[in-house]
Amino acid sequence: MESVLNISAYLFTPIADREQLRPVLRERANAVGLKGTILLAEEGINMFLAGDAEALRGYVDQLREDPRFTGLTTKESWSAQQPFRKMLVKLKREIIRMDHPTIRPIEERAPAVAPRTLKRWLDQGHDDDGREVVMLDTRNAFEVDYGTFEGALDWRIARFTQFPDSASAHREALADKTVVSFCTGGIRCEKATIYLREEGVDALQLEGGILGYFEHVGADHYDGECFVFDEREALAPDLTPRTGLAS
Repeated sequence: MESVLNISAYLFTPIADREQLRPVLRERANAVGLKGTILLAEEGINMFLAGDAEALRGYVDQLREDPRFTGLTTKESWSAQQPFRKMLVKLKREIIRMDHPTIRPIEERAPAVAPRTLKRWLDQGHDDDGREVVMLDTRNAFEVDYGTFEGALDWRIARFTQFPDSASAHREALADKTVVSFCTGGIRCEKATIYLREEGVDALQLEGGILGYFEHVGADHYDGECFVFDEREALAPDLTPRTGLAS
């Protein structure tokens, strides 16, 4: 029976007191038996947590009481066992490292496309303006190998810090197309899409990433699974884990 709730969430929001916030979040999580990882940076929060459903949802609700985190949204999935070994709260320079300080989703998000709208575009073979839709996978190559959208571009990057150079090198091939960038849960595309648009590419981000697409659409136009950074290893389009954690 799948009784362990797993959530992923991120939010670009100013955090000036992350050193003081770190022990508070860790102690709250330990008090209710949660495990996972929370990343804190001046640009925001990124979290992957698992535990009892009531305790975990209560933890997130308490976090949202802080005005900085009111807009935090979570993606949920389930497993039979705890996929994390410990509870960690880490301080980072960026919640997703790009090494490109001028790219600041905290100031303005790039436009996004909803999962069901994207499915409709892929079904009909073009967007609502009749333009070709190009899917662009912004994840690392080993993640892409677990599964990706049909026909998606894969630049075989080894780490996200390589994305800007790859995007600049392939800019001409993306001209006059509607480019939809995607990643696991959406966080990398917050930065990737801003960079693409600064390069003159008509780019959108997939709202909620692959996991959001799985939740709202399922497997349509997607081949394989989605790699996740915990002991479940990968999730199928029905959000069940590949590993023995499912049973």
